[in-house]
Amino acid sequence: MALTATQRKHLEARLLEERTRVADALARYDRATRETLQQESGDLSAFHVHLADQGTDTADQELDAVNAARETAQLAEIDAALERLYKRPDEYGRCERSGKPIPFERLDLVPWARTCD
Repeated sequence: MALTATQRKHLEARLLEERTRVADALARYDRATRETLQQESGDLSAFHVHLADQGTDTADQELDAVNAARETAQLAEIDAALERLYKRPDEYGRCERSGKPIPFERLDLVPWARTCD
C-alpha cells in the first residue's frame, strides 16, 4: 500500500531530524580531532605523556574515526532518501529488490531504508 501524505510528512520530519543529529555528531568528531591535533602539535605541558595514557588517547581517536565513518555513511543514506522523497517520490518507500512497498513500520524505524528486509 502506498504511503499516505501524513505518513510521508512524518517520514520527512524523521529524516530531517536524523540528518541534524548525524551532522551534529560529525561536527563534534571534527572538533575533537582538531583539538587533539592542536594539543599534539603544541607541547602544552612540561610533562611527558605516560604511555598508558597515550594508548588510551589513540584508542579513543580510532573509535572516533570509526564512528565518524559510520555517521558519514549514514548521512549519505539519509541524503539519498531525502532526494528520493523530493525528486522521485514514487521510488521512496519502495523496495529496491522487489519493487514492493516497504512497510511504514520499517520506514518509521529506518526512514532511509532501501529494502523491505
